[in-house]
Amino acid sequence: MPTPSRLRAAAVTATALLLSSMVAGCGDDAQNEDLTAQKLSWKDCPAPSQAEGGGSAPSPLPDGDQWQCATMKAPLDWDDPKGDTIDIALIRARASGDESRRIGSLVFNFGGPGGSGVSTLPAFGEEYAALRTRYDLVSFDPRGVGRSAGVRCENDQQLDAYFQQDGTPDDAVERTALLDSTKDFNSACEKHAKKMLPNVRTTDAARDMDLMRQVLGDDRLYYFGISYGTELGGVYAHLFPRNVGRAVFDAVVDPTQTSEQGSLGQAKGFQLALDNFAEDCTSKTEDCPVGDTAQDVKDRIAGLLESLDGKPIPGIFPRELTQSAATNGIAQALYSKDFWEYLTEGLEQAYAGDGKILMLLSDLMNGRNENGEYSNITAANISINCADDKPRYSTAYVQRRLPAFRAASSLFGDFLAWGMVSCTDWPVPGADDHPDVSAPGSAPILVVGNTGDPATPYEGARKMVDALGRGVGVELTYKGQGHGAYGSKNKCVQTAVNGYLLDGKVPAAGTVCS
Repeated sequence: MPTPSRLRAAAVTATALLLSSMVAGCGDDAQNEDLTAQKLSWKDCPAPSQAEGGGSAPSPLPDGDQWQCATMKAPLDWDDPKGDTIDIALIRARASGDESRRIGSLVFNFGGPGGSGVSTLPAFGEEYAALRTRYDLVSFDPRGVGRSAGVRCENDQQLDAYFQQDGTPDDAVERTALLDSTKDFNSACEKHAKKMLPNVRTTDAARDMDLMRQVLGDDRLYYFGISYGTELGGVYAHLFPRNVGRAVFDAVVDPTQTSEQGSLGQAKGFQLALDNFAEDCTSKTEDCPVGDTAQDVKDRIAGLLESLDGKPIPGIFPRELTQSAATNGIAQALYSKDFWEYLTEGLEQAYAGDGKILMLLSDLMNGRNENGEYSNITAANISINCADDKPRYSTAYVQRRLPAFRAASSLFGDFLAWGMVSCTDWPVPGADDHPDVSAPGSAPILVVGNTGDPATPYEGARKMVDALGRGVGVELTYKGQGHGAYGSKNKCVQTAVNGYLLDGKVPAAGTVCS
């Protein structure tokens, strides 16, 4: 069964801490005096662990500099800061410019939740070259992720079966199978990661970031959050508003939504992205190979998924392409316009009875490599979401809500609605309905929304600006496609973001880039 919470790609809720940031900040600093004084030992980076996705050690940067890795100690439980500790894995690229112009460390979180920053940042090293002129580029595996006390649940063989499960049950037998699969997964998480599960909330990760800021030697946190990273950044700003330096939120999570509202918003967002894909394919001068009109493209996809529900086709041997795997693969391809050509090719092949490309896309979403090994992104994603999200949804409730989800998206509605049962039998209670990101007194935060974003719909940017509070959030709109804006290489967006992070120039609120 694919993990619809993973599809939400951060449109989830986090806990709100009902303490003033000043009290929390001072209390944590005083109690963790030894941890704030720790010295990091930076060394050449090893190859990523399996939990981080595997692969080779990061290649040198374009100027020949090596990526460096280190480990920071943090409390296992921030309510018991002098108790047990865990290791937080870090990576950095030293600033390339004149040391006299260096501002500090720019900390990245690329989202998920559950994504490894240690394995992700090197893939984007060149993309952030301009920012590296004045910052050390730093990222990390958040707690519960990768090498930072990564949560482990099921093994690779069990995960293969889990992701083949029918995620859109049609009758009582299929609903029981879905719930049983969910219970088995959640029980495995409790068995293998019992100590970590209560300690992977977004507030915990935010406190880790403030400790990181101090250990890195910065008076303020300079931050670039993408997708779920915008939620983490908002929670940090709420807890430590006076410690916020220059910060950018890109692909913005709506902090006012419950997990259900986030899933419903994503159903609409992915449907919009599918509409745009279909229009793009059929509007080109050459014939669109997967449909004659935009509606024909969508009708043929719907027909494919319906047929796969009863009769899967060969995928990557020995696995078959099921309805759920195909839906997952299509969603993965809609994250970026750069993937649309692979979606077209994958659909062509699937119509001819070959599911390899759609299965490869699904594997990419689920963190499965070509050797059949999974990263821990699914385990971490579900663990963080369920620790953050207070609601627990029954199958009866989901059934009542199906019409609303289907109205939002005939293709993705059922898939995202049934994903709400992921936390139903979770062993740890969720913290709250949605995060508190109010940050009075914070420095300005540049909030970048993309009108065509499927995973974090555009409306979330305005909601984040309003929730941060007057004088804090500064909204910038990018009229584009895909998840996020800075990575689109749009010059207007990059000029605005670089101008703020490098020179402190806050763009005019309401700036629009296209």
